Amino acid sequence: MSFKITVDLGLCQGYAACLIESPALFDIDDDTEKAVVLGGPEHDESMRQQAEAAMRACPARAITIEDA
Repeated sequence: MSFKITVDLGLCQGYAACLIESPALFDIDDDTEKAVVLGGPEHDESMRQQAEAAMRACPARAITIEDA
């Protein structure tokens, strides 16, 4: 099973909390200073804990996770 990560760029403030929690899944775009999901939106279940930690850490609540 896999899951999908979405970053709402309208909410994202570029705090980089997601990057700190999960550098394997997130980065900050140099041009927009917003979070980007690495490797596309869909990820293997083995990465879910990291994704959920990043979602919880986001002060702007810009990250959502849903089953794919």
